[in-house]
Amino acid sequence: MRVKEIAEILGCKVKGDGDLEIIGVNEIQNAKKGDLTFLSNPKYEKFLKTTKASAVITGKEYDLPLTQLICDEPYVAFAKALSLFYKENFPEDYISPETTVGKGTEIGKSVYIGDNVVVGENCRIGDRVKIFPGTFIGDGTVIGDDTVIFSNVSIYRQTVIGKRVRIHSGAVIGSDGFGYAFSKKEMRIYKVPQIGRVVIEDDVEIGANTTIDRGTIGETVIGSGTKIDNLVQIGHNVKVGKNCFIVSQVGISGSTVIGDNVTLAGQVGVAGHIKIGSNITVGAKAGVTKSIEKAGVYAGFPIKDYRVWRKTEALINRLPEIYEKIKKLLSKGE
Repeated sequence: MRVKEIAEILGCKVKGDGDLEIIGVNEIQNAKKGDLTFLSNPKYEKFLKTTKASAVITGKEYDLPLTQLICDEPYVAFAKALSLFYKENFPEDYISPETTVGKGTEIGKSVYIGDNVVVGENCRIGDRVKIFPGTFIGDGTVIGDDTVIFSNVSIYRQTVIGKRVRIHSGAVIGSDGFGYAFSKKEMRIYKVPQIGRVVIEDDVEIGANTTIDRGTIGETVIGSGTKIDNLVQIGHNVKVGKNCFIVSQVGISGSTVIGDNVTLAGQVGVAGHIKIGSNITVGAKAGVTKSIEKAGVYAGFPIKDYRVWRKTEALINRLPEIYEKIKKLLSKGE
């Protein structure tokens, strides 16, 4: 495919030779002749002069002989370029004879269901769905068109999954929430039955070994377009908005409400029964112990405005120096 053809598809402006033939996509430091690469992080600008790529996707024009595809969002354009050159190799339509399908279950057209999949009763599976070997799908579950569920996923009863959802291996959707009632009188812990469900809206991706608990009563909801990394825990009755990023090892306690366009970086912990507003970013390893309403960037434990947190950390790092100065001042006064 020629550079100018790629640029037209991606909505980029070409600087250089638009007739160059591109045969693949590669990272800037390892690219070779015939490769298309990209630059979105200024840290990698040094490779522009040494890369062997035939063309590069950039966010601005550089004074270099290298052919450039210039656009506002180079990383987005790079993602689209990868899709042009590398199509996912999914299995052909097929339902394995080793699949178990319960009574009353409806299966759509052009579906792939691999070996040793168990589908419960009264489920509805949409068109072009791919379900890989070893997956369990509980009674009454609904799966929308074009959804892909990889191997060894466990989906409990009555879960609702939208269209174009991707669920990676080892994920558990709809398991019981951590709900218990402690009787001081009897000195006994009673389990609170978890009778709700999980609703996953369209275009959500759920990473490997992530767990999403069902509602105690009502629903745990993951909003459309949200992307969840590996090893995330989402508690019962949590509501996550649209187009959120939830990064690895985040833990969200029950009944928390998260707005749209929220990013929770790695290992963020979120307390239960609080609200995080829309357009908020929380830095890695932060602890969200109270509600945040104002859009912005936050960090630290307990959570603070990012600028306040940076100043606080700078002062903490100076404590040994300040302590020594105070000691000297005190010794002079004796």
